[in-house]
Amino acid sequence: MFKLKLPTDPRWANIAEGNLEEILTDHAWCEQKAATNAIGLITMIPEHTEIVTELLAIAQEEMDHFNQVHEIIKKRGYILGRTRKDDYVNQLFKFIIQGSREDLIIDKMLFAAMIEARSCERFKVLTENIKDEELKEFYKELMISEANHYTTFIGFARQLGDPEKVNKRWEEWLEYEGEIIKSYGNKETIHG
Repeated sequence: MFKLKLPTDPRWANIAEGNLEEILTDHAWCEQKAATNAIGLITMIPEHTEIVTELLAIAQEEMDHFNQVHEIIKKRGYILGRTRKDDYVNQLFKFIIQGSREDLIIDKMLFAAMIEARSCERFKVLTENIKDEELKEFYKELMISEANHYTTFIGFARQLGDPEKVNKRWEEWLEYEGEIIKSYGNKETIHG
């Protein structure tokens, strides 16, 4: 899926299902951070009206997902805990090129695409492996949304830069992510 180099071990879903309050809290904050990231991208490219419009829609959709997860948390009698540090995302962030403005913007789009791709893949693992029927259906819907966000961010990168260079850089992102993801998949967090 998405040419990710290392698929998530399906046993991760068992870890996640073993502490649903934790995975849901982590997931809620991931959605909030995704909305914040989309807004941050808007501030970098306000002159690209069509992309700004789409980024606004993504930010709103991510906040809607945050709300949906929060509603599930409340319905189950859980409490939304404090935001969590996401080591996976922080490691990805270190790979962003700090070169020209164009390179930085393109890499931030690819950074967002990578997170969406891995999140989608994790939601697929949850959908296929957890017993909780409500969450199976919920994560199936979100999996589709994350896949759309992935393709949108890749498309923005190709629109803003040379498509061949973007494709080459995406391959570098895939290689990098394939290495760092080896350290994850053993905690009840979306990327952990």
